[in-house]
Amino acid sequence: MPKGLLTIADYRKAARKVLPRMAWDYFRSGADGQTLLKRNRAAWDAIELRPRVMVDVSSPDPSTTVMGLKLPFAALIAPMAYQKLAHKDGELAVARAAEACGVPYVVSTMATTSLEDIAKVPGPKWFQLYCHKDRAITEDLIRRAEAAGYTALVVTADAPVLGRRIADERNGFELPKGMTRENLAGYGRSSVEGQGSRKAALDPRPLTLNAAEGSHLSELFRTRQDASLTWRDVDWLRSLTKLPVLLKGVLRTDDARRAHDAGCAGVIVSNHGGRQCDAAVATARALPEVATAVGGKLAVLVDGAIEWGTDILRALALGADAVLIGRPILWGLAVGGEQGVRSVLALYRDDFVRAMQLCGCATISNCREVSERTEPRP
Repeated sequence: MPKGLLTIADYRKAARKVLPRMAWDYFRSGADGQTLLKRNRAAWDAIELRPRVMVDVSSPDPSTTVMGLKLPFAALIAPMAYQKLAHKDGELAVARAAEACGVPYVVSTMATTSLEDIAKVPGPKWFQLYCHKDRAITEDLIRRAEAAGYTALVVTADAPVLGRRIADERNGFELPKGMTRENLAGYGRSSVEGQGSRKAALDPRPLTLNAAEGSHLSELFRTRQDASLTWRDVDWLRSLTKLPVLLKGVLRTDDARRAHDAGCAGVIVSNHGGRQCDAAVATARALPEVATAVGGKLAVLVDGAIEWGTDILRALALGADAVLIGRPILWGLAVGGEQGVRSVLALYRDDFVRAMQLCGCATISNCREVSERTEPRP
């Protein structure tokens, strides 16, 4: 591990030095003009807290519970694709670090390790789902996740098509030889077998793409991903599993209410890390509206440019139950493998505990009391 890694910015700079250009551009860049990357960060910086004083914070308790999961602090690891691009151990290193730190791990459909192999590492895990045009593949992925012991299903709703990622197009982004999308590797020309059956016919041939130019990821979305999803499909997805379903990519109050009405267990306020619609609202701005709209009726999580413990505190003050940590996990993975991810998670936890103490918060519930909107008590 390099010395002097004191902040997430330090990890980001160190990761840039060791990652190949194509991998760095893929992980770091956003969509189009990449303005949302900056606005996500600026929106958190604009939120001011109102610390309480004369509070005993000698032994703060940063733990919380979200959807039955006991968290050591209010954070989960966000779903991110292709983690072997950052380190040869990829998702297994992240899973081991998550287990060691007690932090739940949300595993991506686009992982470079199979969901079954990741599940062999102990610790709570959710599975993030991209819905395929071939519904048989979608159903099979859900059944595999359920059988492997994942405890929730995170349906990504903000990617009916892939946002334009110009750096990937310039680089002709594709996975290196020998690296595959392991969760999809068994699905070739899948078909529906039998009258009324939705079971995927597994094909041992690897998934191949024929992108004449540009990114292979954009070709994957164009040919495989389902842009026709509607609220009716939430009913269908819920009918396939007993797992609680969260909807990821919610930025509007009406969508949050509809997610509740559709039986979702939670929503994730997310703009895909600035990688889809570059003109979308920053998550810190959308969060308080969404949290108010659902009024504690379902879990509310948030992601997007969360780099400090004070950002976690800000999120809780604005109504979130927890945050999801994204790219910084990859920076830790790139510079130090499993130990790098452990160090990043420890940095967040320590920074969050310090933020709690400085704002007069002895417990998570106190974090609601330091919002900039908080009215003074009589």
